[in-house]
Parts: sequence; C-alpha cells; structure tokens
Amino acid sequence: MPTILIIEDEPELVKVLRSYLEQAGFSVISAARGDAGLASWESRKPDLVILDLNLPGMDGLDVARQIRRKANTPIIILTARVEEADELIGLEIGADDYIPKPFSPRVVVARVRALLRRSEPGTVAKILRIAGLEIDLDSHTVTRDGMLIDLTPTEFNLLATMAGQPGRAFNRLQLLEASQGTTYEGYERTIDAHIKNLRAKIEPDPRNPQYIETVFGIGYRFARAS
Repeated sequence: MPTILIIEDEPELVKVLRSYLEQAGFSVISAARGDAGLASWESRKPDLVILDLNLPGMDGLDVARQIRRKANTPIIILTARVEEADELIGLEIGADDYIPKPFSPRVVVARVRALLRRSEPGTVAKILRIAGLEIDLDSHTVTRDGMLIDLTPTEFNLLATMAGQPGRAFNRLQLLEASQGTTYEGYERTIDAHIKNLRAKIEPDPRNPQYIETVFGIGYRFARAS
C-alpha cells in the first residue's frame, strides 16, 4: 500500500484528502508544519508528498528543496498561490505537479495515481542508447557515460518521450500530456522549467545542449545521434 505524506496546516483540508486517499487504497500520514513534515519524510520515507507552500515552521518551497537534494520522491504542490511565477518556482526546484486551491479531492487522487504509475518501472524491458546516454525504460534509470543520473518521474518521462522519437519536434502541450497525463491543467510554459532541470542533469554543458534541442516557435526535440 503506497504511503502518501500530506504537509498541510488546514486540518479540514487534511481530513478531506485523507478520507479520499484512504478510500482509494493509500496509507496517509500528515504534518501541519513544514519542519515537522520534512522530519516525517526523512523518517517514514513516503512514496509521494502532497505539499502546501504557506506553512508554519518552514516554507513549502524550502521543504521541497530539502527533499529534492536527497531524493526523487514525487512531489505535488497544493497551494493557494495561483500566480504562474509561483508555479514555475515550484517546478524549477523539482516538484512534479502543481494543483491550485480550491480543487476537487478527486482530481488530487487522480494526480496521485498518475504520478505513482509514472514512478513505477515498466513491465517490458527496453533500453534506449544515444550518444553516451542510456535510458532504461524498465528500471527507470538513466546513465551518461556509465554515470547514474537521478531524475524525477516527470523528468524521466519527458526524456523517454523525446528520446523515443529522436528528431521529432514536440510542442509544449504534447510534452505536458506525455509527462503529466491528461489530468494535467496548467501553463504550457511550465514545461520549460522541467526542460531546464533536465538539461542541467543530463547535458555536459547545459548552455550548449547536445541532447535536448530547442525548436523555436514550437517546443523541443531530442537530437538524432550523429
């Protein structure tokens, strides 16, 4: 049974989310402060974190940064901050999804399920090898020249989508749907934040990318092997 950690200081909201998630078959733990939530994450090792941004004790963005420095646990940001800039900041520090308040609890459950599915290894082994980069679709691992690269589930799915069809130009909406699923609602430009993070991890020189190319006016593509 996957364990979901909710870090949220509104008791009624936690109660509602807990009820829906437990009915969906998840185990739920919660914390009402950012620092307490980070401690729970470190001790309980949940499968996914639902994280508010406006928290006592430690800001949600700081909690996300601390988690991302140590692991690739899927993170869904749940917040009343609705500005595009806030969403981009959350995604740039490694969050996988962003749901503004108010929201439907059923949408949250759907996002949790989708994100956990993307985090699971596939059932058919397949490896993509392109110019020193090796993408194992079965184990959800990526290496460059033999060195393991840690990616979030969203980053891995973006990379696998593009690398699976080298040379094809994907627009931002196509990449959002491939990485987040059809339940995703948000700004198409948020894909730029994920691409920036991905380039920082896989490119020898992110300022001169050799794997992920920008297609101006459209989106991005994975370069064909030369």
